[in-house]
Amino acid sequence: MATRQIVRIDEALCDGCGACVTPCVEGAIALVDGKAKVLREELCDGAGFCLGICPTGALSVESREAPRFDALAAAASHGSHEPRFIQQTCFLCGQSEEDRVLLPCRRGGQSLWVCTRCLPELIHGR
Repeated sequence: MATRQIVRIDEALCDGCGACVTPCVEGAIALVDGKAKVLREELCDGAGFCLGICPTGALSVESREAPRFDALAAAASHGSHEPRFIQQTCFLCGQSEEDRVLLPCRRGGQSLWVCTRCLPELIHGR
């Protein structure tokens, strides 16, 4: 055990949509009884790629006692999953992740994707 950053899921806010499962390539998050759960803390790297996609804001990153991140177990878990792909597009220009790098973001209470070309515009305003 070590004090480190790990994803926390607020069950009261989680609506069970499952959107956070796909960006967690390590396989730490799954749906259980209609709610997202961090099933294996050693697979959560604390990077938080799942945060921006949550439509209800149920996910956060906290610093607490947790098992150390196990990169080998995460790699093995990632390799055991069927390929998961949900096509995403930049909410500003409409380009897909096939053409541009996309990043998750939250704006106006919505979970969106923005491409790296549009990110400066988003940061500095239109």
